[in-house]
Amino acid sequence: MNAVKPVRGTHDLIGEQQRRHAHVIATARRITGLYGFEEWATPVFEDTSVFARSLGDTSDVVSKEMYTFSDRGGESLTLRPEGTAGICRALVTNGLTQSLPQKAFYAGPMFRYERPQKGRYRQFHQIGAELIGSGEPLADAETITMGRDVLEALGIVDEVVLELNTLGDAESRATWRTALVAYFSDYRNRLSEDSQLRLEHNPLRILDSKAAEDQPVIEGAPGLEQYLNDSSRHFWDDVRRGLDVFNVAYTVNPRIVRGLDYYSHTAFEFVTNRLGAQGTVLAGGRYDGLVEEMGGPATPAIGWAGGVERLA
Repeated sequence: MNAVKPVRGTHDLIGEQQRRHAHVIATARRITGLYGFEEWATPVFEDTSVFARSLGDTSDVVSKEMYTFSDRGGESLTLRPEGTAGICRALVTNGLTQSLPQKAFYAGPMFRYERPQKGRYRQFHQIGAELIGSGEPLADAETITMGRDVLEALGIVDEVVLELNTLGDAESRATWRTALVAYFSDYRNRLSEDSQLRLEHNPLRILDSKAAEDQPVIEGAPGLEQYLNDSSRHFWDDVRRGLDVFNVAYTVNPRIVRGLDYYSHTAFEFVTNRLGAQGTVLAGGRYDGLVEEMGGPATPAIGWAGGVERLA
């Protein structure tokens, strides 16, 4: 008889691997606890609308990567592909929008149907932290600093670089989006098939493309900087000033756009060159519209998530 193999893109955690895995989670739990974060645990599956609404129908996650199924009652359920949407759903469901800010830390498995490669699995694990209810630039700087402190406690802060960008507010992004559509439309025939589709629905995502044929076109695309309105520019300046005060070094990378629809203003990634192409170990940003998507009031929020396998 042939031995039963694990499902492709999954892996067992045994011995040293499990110890490293547990150490990453315990360290993140301790550091976020020092910042006043409490641990939350949400279900590993949710109503599909939780992710379809929050991640955007045109995102790669929703269109290609979600594990979605109908249960015996005919309801559409999805294994969580990321943690933030479930945390915001839990905030609303449990009536916690009345007592803000809320600081939530979480750890657990996530699921995405994608081609397994080094540092990337179909069932993978994340640590994450969400500061919900604070709209100040200083909250962004402090949350990023907390992520840096987790990496420092793990002994790998010298192996990573913090890359930072602004996505502006909705008004700034709308102006920029118009400019991007005009620019990319001129080069439509040179774009990959995926990017041609993104041009119709979400042109910002073309900037995130890894396709080789897209790179020369992306290189010449207009940046957001010239389209920022005054309030977005002030916010961006204050975030960077806060990081300077907290003594956190960073590099501005105008190509960080984040792959999900709910981000605004600050976007950031801690990146290493030690894992090949999958170099991002902890990343996040501000998402001021997500709680409202879940049926709650308009609520500012900032957070990050880190890949446990990559950190380990």
